[in-house]
Amino acid sequence: MRFSAAILVVLWLCARAWSQPRQPQEAQVPGFFIFGDSLVDNGNNNRIMTLARANYRPYGIDFPQGSTGRFTNGRTFVDVLAQLLGFPTYIPAYARTRGPALLRGVNYASGAAGIRDETGNNLGDHASMNQQLSNFGDTVQQLRRFYRGDANALNTYLTKCIFYSGMGSNDYLNNYFMPTFYTTSSDYSIKAYASLLLQDYKRQLTQLYQLGARKVIVTAVGQIGCIPYQLARYHGNNNSSRCNENINKAIILFNSGLRKMVDQFNDGELPGAKFVYLDSYRSTYDLYQNGTHSGFEVMDKGCCGVGRNNGQITCLPLQQPCNDRNKYLFWDAFHPTEAANIILAKAAFDSSQSQSYAYPLNIRQLAML
Repeated sequence: MRFSAAILVVLWLCARAWSQPRQPQEAQVPGFFIFGDSLVDNGNNNRIMTLARANYRPYGIDFPQGSTGRFTNGRTFVDVLAQLLGFPTYIPAYARTRGPALLRGVNYASGAAGIRDETGNNLGDHASMNQQLSNFGDTVQQLRRFYRGDANALNTYLTKCIFYSGMGSNDYLNNYFMPTFYTTSSDYSIKAYASLLLQDYKRQLTQLYQLGARKVIVTAVGQIGCIPYQLARYHGNNNSSRCNENINKAIILFNSGLRKMVDQFNDGELPGAKFVYLDSYRSTYDLYQNGTHSGFEVMDKGCCGVGRNNGQITCLPLQQPCNDRNKYLFWDAFHPTEAANIILAKAAFDSSQSQSYAYPLNIRQLAML
C-alpha cells in the first residue's frame, strides 16, 4: 500500500501531537504552581513530624474528600482560584504527586513555612520557601523528560502557567514576634527585619523566574494582628475586639516593600515576567471591618478552637466546631473559613471586584496574557 505525501504529513503531525504532553482544555492556563504556608497547604505536612498539621477532623468537615490536610473547614484560597481558572479538579499536593499529573500544576505549600529557613521550627518539620523552590526545581527536571528534552516547548509551557506565592506570615508569627524561641526581634529592628525578609524573598522569586515562571501572583501578608490567636493572646474578654497593632504595623512595612519589589520586577528587572501583587492586608481588613455585609456575624472568634476567642489553642481532633460556619470569618485561631476564602479569591480574580486588591491587573487578566 502506498501513501500520498499529504497523508504522510498528516500522520506525522498526529504522531507528534500525541507525543507531546496533553493539557486539560477547560483550564485558562495549562498549569498552576503554588508556594506558601498553612493558608494554602493541602496536605504536604501530613506525614512529617510537625504540630502544623490538619489531617484530622473537624478540619475538612465541609470538603468533599474530608480531612486532606487543609487548614480550614473546606476549600482554601488557591482551591477557589483553581476553580475560577477552570481546572476540573484541585491542584494536588507535591507530597503525593508524580508523573504526568505534574503537568497541570503542583501545590508545594507547607504549614509553618516562611521565607527564612528557621521560621516555624518551633512547630516542627516543614518545607521552607527555599525547600519548596528546590522541590519545584525537581519538578522542572521531571517535566523535561515529559517534553523529551525539548527546552523550547517546556519553556513555552511554563510561560503560560500561573505561579502563586504567599509567604511572610510565619516569619512574623512564628519567628519575629516569638522572642521566647527566636532572637530575631533582639537582633533586628522591625525595619531591618523587613528589609532582610525582602532581600531573601527577592532572591527566591528571582530563582522562581530563572526556573521558568513568568506569570506570578505574589500575596501581601494579611492583617494578622487581628486573627483570633492575637486577640486571645494580647487582650482579655473585655477587649477581645481590639487588634495587635504592633504586628499590623510591622506587616504594613513588609507589604510596602513587597509592592515596590513587584514594580521593579515588572519594570524590566525580570524581562518578560508579569507579577501581580495581591493586597491581602487590605482585603482582609475590609472583610474584618465590613464582614456583616457579606453575611458574617462573628469576626473575632474561631469557629473551632479553645479559650478566649477560640484562639488560645487551635482546633483539636474530633472537637465539635460551630454549626453555621458560613457566619464565621475565622475557622480556627489562624485561618479563614471556606466562606471567607471564597470571597477573598473572587475579589482577587475578578476585575469587577478586585481593582483595589490586585495590582497592576487581576488574576483573570493575568491568565489571558
